[in-house]
Amino acid sequence: MTTLIIGGAGYIGSHVAREFLDQGHRVTVYDNLSSGLRENLFPEETFIHGDIQDYPRLVRAAKEGFDALIHLAAYKAAGESMVQPEKYSLNNINGTIHILNAAVEAQIPCIIFSSSAAVYGEPVYLPVDEQHPTNPENYYGFTKLEIERFLGWYEQLKGIRFAILRYFNAAGYDAQGRITGLEQNPANLIPVIMEAACGIREEVQVFGNDYDTPDGTGVRDYIHVSDLAKGHVAALDYIHRYQRSLTVNLGSETGFSVLEILEAARRISGKPIPARITQRRQGDPGKLTASAGYARETLGWTARFSDLDTLVRTSWNVYRKQYYQG
Repeated sequence: MTTLIIGGAGYIGSHVAREFLDQGHRVTVYDNLSSGLRENLFPEETFIHGDIQDYPRLVRAAKEGFDALIHLAAYKAAGESMVQPEKYSLNNINGTIHILNAAVEAQIPCIIFSSSAAVYGEPVYLPVDEQHPTNPENYYGFTKLEIERFLGWYEQLKGIRFAILRYFNAAGYDAQGRITGLEQNPANLIPVIMEAACGIREEVQVFGNDYDTPDGTGVRDYIHVSDLAKGHVAALDYIHRYQRSLTVNLGSETGFSVLEILEAARRISGKPIPARITQRRQGDPGKLTASAGYARETLGWTARFSDLDTLVRTSWNVYRKQYYQG
């Protein structure tokens, strides 16, 4: 099949592109390189340097003839979205409308969308399944939920099938070392810890140690990015086989605390990694873990690489190579 991956030069997008290539797809990446990197592109894929706000260029790219479109082009920093909602409105909402309309014009039959557990908000119960109420607590999560609603309408009105993949916390790197581009200005815990291990940051801030968790620090469900990538391929296979849309969680169903990850990173890297306890961040739940039962049932998908050591070790291998081996 031929697949257009919008945002395919980014951290998650490059892993998704690699998995589609590994499965024999012909891949075209469309990316403006605002956060994606040329070093994350592969020789066997076609690259189009373009922005989703450039609608004529986006339509021309989409009309090259694709069986599917993968949408990974949304901004994703929850904190930033609360102080710059206009930025998230323009890119995530307006940009997605451009993508949907381009798919209609190009007659692309299905879309895989990278959504987020942020659509759920504060957990009412754990683990969080797909029937959990959706009540985003930040503007980023709101934009993701709105995009999900757009997809529902475009299926109803235009017949475009979709898979909504609600990610939990993406982490790790390709175990074969084929992807080495580092996230730019990361806000997620593991790359922040890696930067502290490499001396780029002075310390890691631990936001609260008084939660009702075993060590008092927040517990999150971390899903290896290669597992996420395999979920995209499985979702596309599902749509083609059954001609049905779906919304599904992609998570490991296992929670790791901030201190657990810090200790694993210290052990694996051999670096002291300074850390300082600070106040809780508003809206951060003490624990958030996924139910991935529906993904197992519908896609035959399970998280294979999302154990703590693999998450940390594959990250450290990339950061060590970048900063210690040149």
